[in-house]
Amino acid sequence: MIRTIQTEEITRNIKEMCMEANHFLAEDMEHAMKKAAEEEKSELGKKILLQLQENLKIAGEEMIPICQDTGMAVFFVEIGQDVHFEGQWLEDAINEGVRQGYTEGYLRKSVVADPILRENTKDNTPAIIHYSIVPGDKVTITFAPKGFGSENMSRIFMLKPADGIDGVKNAILTAVKDAGPNACPPMVVGVGVGGTFEKCAILAKKALTRPVNEHSEIPYVADLEKEMLEKINKLGIGPGGLGGRPSNDHKKKKHPHFSQECPSLLYKLVPIHLIHILNGFHLLHQFFLLDALILTKSIQTGIKISQLRIYITE
Repeated sequence: MIRTIQTEEITRNIKEMCMEANHFLAEDMEHAMKKAAEEEKSELGKKILLQLQENLKIAGEEMIPICQDTGMAVFFVEIGQDVHFEGQWLEDAINEGVRQGYTEGYLRKSVVADPILRENTKDNTPAIIHYSIVPGDKVTITFAPKGFGSENMSRIFMLKPADGIDGVKNAILTAVKDAGPNACPPMVVGVGVGGTFEKCAILAKKALTRPVNEHSEIPYVADLEKEMLEKINKLGIGPGGLGGRPSNDHKKKKHPHFSQECPSLLYKLVPIHLIHILNGFHLLHQFFLLDALILTKSIQTGIKISQLRIYITE
């Protein structure tokens, strides 16, 4: 049976997502922040984590963005094959929601129309939108207000097949070490392995949407995530890049690749204040947080603290 969705509903929900994701922290992440501060060995690192908690409190109480960099709007849109849209073009509806959210929410507009001419669009559009068709009659929208302190620290490594798993490990550690404080730690880390150049990049970013402390279902990948998390935290970068532990979770995704191709790996860094909302859009307008909680008629951000994720399979 075909389900019809009015695109104006998409616009309204996108607008709310943009504003809420930049102002509020989910309850589970408040707990994660407190736990991180309790477990942090560095006194300076502990002090920074406590300051971040105070910052989050002020942001929610005074409706001030958690970070001044409110990001470029990135969306993963999963569309059920039994969904029919009515109204304006879906991409226009999404961008209209971004425009309304960033202008009415007084969020920083950082997008320029041309990368060379550098003229600001003044409404943070256009968004970056990745579409996929899936079974069913629902639309799921993942929103990431992606800050460029972290985006600029992303890396691509074209590895030889002979490099094997050790090559992947070395690439991850190299990227984290080279990024140092520039990616605004504590941070979320996503890694994509395999596919093509562009597929690997999307896998790395999509890996960031996995729930906190959830490891891969593939045993050797889950072990690799835990191993790399420990090695990353031994680098001593720490919160704010001033010593301590920069990361406490590690996620990976992979994709089949051409047998003679160099396996590619892309490394993504996202500060904890710029992370995703999952919107399981249907008649009740439920919003799925990254911790798998479902809130009916309520919108909150699913901010996750200090994760490293490796995307292994679609």
